[in-house]
Amino acid sequence: MDVRFMAAGGSTECSPWFAAAAEVPFEQCPPLKPFPVRKGKRMAPGWWWSATTGRLVHYGSGAMRLHVMLLDRDPRVTYLASQPLELRWRERDEVRTHVPQMMLRLADGQGVLADCTAGEELSQRQRSLAAVLGEVCAAVGWRYWVLGPVDPVYRRNVAWLAGYRHPRYHGGQRLAVTLQESFAGRTPLWEGVRRTVGDPMVVLPALFHALWAGWLSADLGAPMHERMPVWARSA
Repeated sequence: MDVRFMAAGGSTECSPWFAAAAEVPFEQCPPLKPFPVRKGKRMAPGWWWSATTGRLVHYGSGAMRLHVMLLDRDPRVTYLASQPLELRWRERDEVRTHVPQMMLRLADGQGVLADCTAGEELSQRQRSLAAVLGEVCAAVGWRYWVLGPVDPVYRRNVAWLAGYRHPRYHGGQRLAVTLQESFAGRTPLWEGVRRTVGDPMVVLPALFHALWAGWLSADLGAPMHERMPVWARSA
């Protein structure tokens, strides 16, 4: 098993996977190739500004964009990169290759390779590929994830909060502390906003930013509304 990636300076290198997985910071490598634009597709490739890394992450489909967004909010993830490597291996008499859509670095240092799908079930080809990549990742202490459909209510709620992920919506340390106090216990959203001293047009964005960042919590599996309970993380 070999891995191909773009090294510093823009040169492409190919190394044994088992050594490179421990030595190469793949999360810092640029995409090996851009996602193609396909005629008739509802969504074109694009870029997601990551609050986790402060950098742009390339995506190639609606399913991938969704999971880039969700992973950007996942506290386990410290870094995410798009298509930074290609795995190459021999199967029977053929050389097979695969470029995982994402590489993640978790807070404990573990690496994760991930692919996204919009379908509820995997095809035979996808299952075979997942089995190979699962073994390859496990052999070096990594994981392989296949990321599928997500509950639509949760997806819409996180998409709303993602609009406030940028640090400019933080509102400052004083407001952050006040929000923690206003939502020290489970409190209806609008009631907590009214308790918080300040212009609601400033408080609300800071509240949504805190929900995105996980400093405040709410049940995002239910539709968001002004009476939804919100509470501080330590509550």
